[in-house]
Amino acid sequence: MTDLEKIAEQLNRVERNTLLAAKNVLTFDDVALLTGLSKSHLYKLTSTRQIPFYKPNGKNVFFDRSEVEDWLRQNRATTEQEAQSMAVAREVKEAQAWSPIR
Repeated sequence: MTDLEKIAEQLNRVERNTLLAAKNVLTFDDVALLTGLSKSHLYKLTSTRQIPFYKPNGKNVFFDRSEVEDWLRQNRATTEQEAQSMAVAREVKEAQAWSPIR
């Protein structure tokens, strides 16, 4: 691959990512690119209705960018610090419940 071909490929990638960043309604390929999911896995998610999507004409699949981003953010993992804070708060609450002074 020549230097010119490499530059052209990089420019195409920049253009594709710039266009993707400006879109609110995404195609199947857009969502695969945005999420990094394979098309086959994305198809499985749509066919089992695990990801929100739209089929306005009954054939083509479209996605709302904000819904896809919300879907990506579900099932957040608790950090170690948050888990420790929750444990301390629970211990304090239990200690207050057993305290004879009210």
